[in-house]
Amino acid sequence: MIEKQLEQFLASPVFAVVGASTNRDKYGNKVLRCYQQNDRPVIPVHPKEKQIEGVDCIATIADLPVEVESLSVITPPAITEKIVEQAAAKGIKNIWMQPGAESPAAVQYCEEQGLNVIADGSCLLVVLRCHEG
Repeated sequence: MIEKQLEQFLASPVFAVVGASTNRDKYGNKVLRCYQQNDRPVIPVHPKEKQIEGVDCIATIADLPVEVESLSVITPPAITEKIVEQAAAKGIKNIWMQPGAESPAAVQYCEEQGLNVIADGSCLLVVLRCHEG
């Protein structure tokens, strides 16, 4: 089951990372770099930063281009609950809550909206075999 969900998530033409960080020790930065290491187009979502890892940031989910179908979420659970509502409103099809970002309410909301949600503790860094760099 999870393989299908992962496959669908990774089929997106462009990815976005909510909770992207300029701090290379934080998962929001590691996940962004992981996409870059795998030559996958990625957009960091951050309300204040202009650029992270050489990529221009988008301030809100609503401002993302339509090509973004998959969203990696690295935010506290209370924020994740707001993020998934914004993502559904935007038409995002796939949500991957990184370990620590998941909340039962956010997962339930995604399921009710018919979104492909990954929140089982799977980590993008492991799935894409990313290394520190």
